Amino acid sequence: MSQAGSTYHHGDLRAACLRAARELLEEDGSAGLSLRAVARRAGVSATAPYRHYADRDALVSAVAAQGYRELAGHLLAAHPSPTTPDELAAVAVAYVRFALDHPALFRAMFAEPCDPNSEERVAATAAISAYVHGIVRGAFPDADADALSTTVWALVHGLAFLHLDGKLDASAPELVAAQVRAAVRALFVAPVAAAARD
Repeated sequence: MSQAGSTYHHGDLRAACLRAARELLEEDGSAGLSLRAVARRAGVSATAPYRHYADRDALVSAVAAQGYRELAGHLLAAHPSPTTPDELAAVAVAYVRFALDHPALFRAMFAEPCDPNSEERVAATAAISAYVHGIVRGAFPDADADALSTTVWALVHGLAFLHLDGKLDASAPELVAAQVRAAVRALFVAPVAAAARD
């Protein structure tokens, strides 16, 4: 029996299943992810994952929640409370870098069907949303926080997928960072410059 299977007998089936799911995602993308494949990879019976996950969507939700927490950590490490366009750009670069470093996980987080009732996933997503709202409120206290946080997230998220899908050049980290910084600066600096000219 595999290490993951023996870990299960010590009460860590959920963690073993999540590890197995992440490995399968990284190897084959979402196409190879099923509860049966996770059970095989974890070295447990085919029915064991059902003790924690009702179906594939529930498993993907748990993986996505784990990804959201990791993403939040990357964003906070880039800057806990950015207030300038350059600090915002550093957070945007961290977001896109996370997507490029973990493409299968990122796609599972945002492009796979999930269990809409997964409290874990909802809480993890809410934490990212609250972080973005906090950035906007801190950096732009007079702005419509809801509208601008949606705009910021949409811009950065779009940049992540454009890089992932090969629509923007992701051949070098420095190039990606420069493209993302330029886009963020264009969003925040260009309107200020235009207003100053009027």
